[in-house]
Amino acid sequence: MTTLEKGDKAPCFSGKDQDGNTHKLSDYKGKKLVVFFYPKANTPGCTTEACDLRDNFERFQANNYVLLGVSADSAKAQGNFKNKYELPFPLLADEDKSVIQAFGVWGPKKFMGKEYDGIHRTTFVINENGIIDEVITSVKTKAHSNQILK
Repeated sequence: MTTLEKGDKAPCFSGKDQDGNTHKLSDYKGKKLVVFFYPKANTPGCTTEACDLRDNFERFQANNYVLLGVSADSAKAQGNFKNKYELPFPLLADEDKSVIQAFGVWGPKKFMGKEYDGIHRTTFVINENGIIDEVITSVKTKAHSNQILK
């Protein structure tokens, strides 16, 4: 789906989180950034993935990683999701899909025989210099932390 690959420069994005705070790629210079895209807050797979990342948050911090979740949900929906599951990382409310499209994770999907456009569950690991170290397209929602921190 995405055309971004390991070694590419990460897109210069800017988006607002559940509290209205702006996050840009440049804010994370000098840190390893994990940007994970998920289809919809409070759905079973997205909840499993987010909770796995939450439960391993200290491991990410110990390895100088910062986490940033992104979906096209509203700021209110993202805030409810973050609070309900006590997620310790910001969630971008990318309603205009500018960040989603910059990373190339929006496109045709199939579910129960129906085809529609939506967000492809994809994670990007970006190094301290803004270069993509890894693109994970086959996300294992129950063990996503281990896929990233291997």
